[in-house]
Amino acid sequence: MKRYTPLLLTAFILVLLVLAGAAYLAGAGGKGEKQARQEITALTTLPPETASILSADYERATGVRVHFVPVSKDDVLSRMKEQAENAGEGVAALVLTDSETLTQAATKGYLVPYLSETNDMIADDLRQHDGYWTGVWYDPIVFCVSRDYLKTQRSIPDSWQTLAKSDARVGITDFMAADASANLLYSMIAQYGDAVTFDICRAIHPRVVQYARYLANPVRQAGMGEVDIAIAVESETLRYIHDGYPLRVIYPADGTAAIVTGTGLLLNAPPNEAADAKAFADWLLTDEAQLALQSKGCFFIPTNPATLASKSFAGKNLVLFTAPQMFTKEQKKALLDRWAREVRFR
Repeated sequence: MKRYTPLLLTAFILVLLVLAGAAYLAGAGGKGEKQARQEITALTTLPPETASILSADYERATGVRVHFVPVSKDDVLSRMKEQAENAGEGVAALVLTDSETLTQAATKGYLVPYLSETNDMIADDLRQHDGYWTGVWYDPIVFCVSRDYLKTQRSIPDSWQTLAKSDARVGITDFMAADASANLLYSMIAQYGDAVTFDICRAIHPRVVQYARYLANPVRQAGMGEVDIAIAVESETLRYIHDGYPLRVIYPADGTAAIVTGTGLLLNAPPNEAADAKAFADWLLTDEAQLALQSKGCFFIPTNPATLASKSFAGKNLVLFTAPQMFTKEQKKALLDRWAREVRFR
């Protein structure tokens, strides 16, 4: 019997190890299942394809699912208002939308402050100083220049004033077709005043080959040599460059507009989602979020200067307009109507 004792002891130890391993795996599996069941709800005005990239990558990384509720820019404020005025528990924990909407929501009391460890690193004009919203990325308007045009010119327009005086063929998205394009008009008026802005628009108008319906169209036209310079969002320009189109980005030396996308935590959010909502807001400021977007052809400029994506950003000479544009819905309509009357269809 004694000679079998070591064997029995070894066997017993092996059984214990197997049982312990099985218990660990079962526990890990249960934990994974528990995490997979975790979910937060977010309102967003992002395109569904962009939101799905973020949701899928975050769930893979953390096990927490972000259920994005798509809403239009016209409706997102009313949805936030409805939740803020509801004495009970709301349905959404946070919102991911443009900074103009977030500023209005903060002013109206629809958001609650959250100051993460990263917040102080972000530029003042890309966040609300009390933490009611934080910008996560931005997308400026740039000059998307055909490289064929570059080869034939000794001097390339590098400002709105020089573009207005040049003979370059221009492509641009119709201000009445896309918010990102119309934002340029509003931002220029806030920065320069309406007289200077409309003078620039009138000077460029005779050389506009097409007022496009979509943001990508002017970039494609420049890439195909149908226009010399496209006035376009940088994200679309970089997407086409990534796909091999012969284009170059030039940042207007006298400043430009940008759409800033940010997050805010909603008032009356479900209590069980609060911690996960903060964690997701933090994750949006990381390289992981940017890499997830870039892997699918979405190229934005991160607001967090500590990220590799920000450090490798080539546009160190990018100058953004400093004057805030806070026109009402009625004022914006009036400006668009005036542009259509005095420029587009004159």
